[in-house]
Amino acid sequence: MIDSHIPSPCYVLEEVKLIHNLELIDSVQQRAGITVLLALKGFAMFSAFPIVKRYLKGATASSLFEANLVREEFGGDLHLYLPAYQDAEFADLIQNATHITFNSLSQWQRFKNRTIAANLSPGLRINPEYSPVEQDIYNPAAPLSRLGIRAETLGNTLPKGIEGLHCHNLCESDSFALAETLKQIERRFGHHLPQIRWLNLGGGHLMTRQGYDVDHLVDLITDFKQRYPQLQIYLEPSSAIAWETGFLRATVLDLIPTPGPTIAMLDVSFTAHMPDCLEMPYKPRIRGARDPQPGEPTYRMGGLTCLAGDVMGMGDYYFATPLEVGDTVLFEDMIHYTMVKTSCFNGIKHPSIGIMRADNQFELIRVFDYNDYKRRLS
Repeated sequence: MIDSHIPSPCYVLEEVKLIHNLELIDSVQQRAGITVLLALKGFAMFSAFPIVKRYLKGATASSLFEANLVREEFGGDLHLYLPAYQDAEFADLIQNATHITFNSLSQWQRFKNRTIAANLSPGLRINPEYSPVEQDIYNPAAPLSRLGIRAETLGNTLPKGIEGLHCHNLCESDSFALAETLKQIERRFGHHLPQIRWLNLGGGHLMTRQGYDVDHLVDLITDFKQRYPQLQIYLEPSSAIAWETGFLRATVLDLIPTPGPTIAMLDVSFTAHMPDCLEMPYKPRIRGARDPQPGEPTYRMGGLTCLAGDVMGMGDYYFATPLEVGDTVLFEDMIHYTMVKTSCFNGIKHPSIGIMRADNQFELIRVFDYNDYKRRLS
């Protein structure tokens, strides 16, 4: 039964589930002797940072605004990676930062002196030219990728002053994809590894997904560290931290018959509030619903904007009890890569944000209004 205090629409983080994920991630840190960082690009719900900070001691930012949020709300080590740095904001960006990764040799040369003067630990992002990710939009190692330096470009010697390498080529991947990644790193960049102090293996390590082989992950990293004992290893997942930690509450506003499924018009939007459903694309789970069997009545979820494609086009749903106007629909696993990617397209209301605390009490954190929409415009 949904708490009557939860407004619609609303993103709801479930505190108990977040803590469960963080405890598992911390066990990996301890067993493998590595450091896990929070990547804000996937989870930047700073009202939950007091919980996250109990387990993680640093974060990664990929913009000035993300870096400011880390400084103001998280603290600890601040790792920076931007595909391209800008002169006008560089001084503000690096305040209190500890590590910085450059996407190209030209960017390193451009900002080298300022980086050294700020006493940051500099690194280069490398492209291992391998990724298990099939969707090009999420594949950092695609053939024409702009992200990372290829081995032939880097050459045989690291630039003087570089202390680390950064590789990010995974997306919701398993430990066996990481095993292949490490093989590629050693194959293409192995001669550089004895020269550096740290190796950041990026994100995409979905260690909190059911069935992920955590023991294999720990053994894999432990074995790698035995070959390169001087290396500090970093992982920076975001999906793994907030994986299956909450839902998006929606309400049925109308039911539209078609020659196929009935369209359930909701007070949320896929393009504005769940963009990964269209970008990946993927079909989110709905609590109490399942895939329909042949001959069963089906529902297709429709978003509130005027965009014709603002529907869940990856599949329809069956509900044992037929939907009615006013019914609640709960989209599962809607905490990571949702709030950080939402828009105010069409001026529709942004979902509120709340936390279901460990004692099952709901806390409303933020409600959005017209002024939030207006301030984004001119």
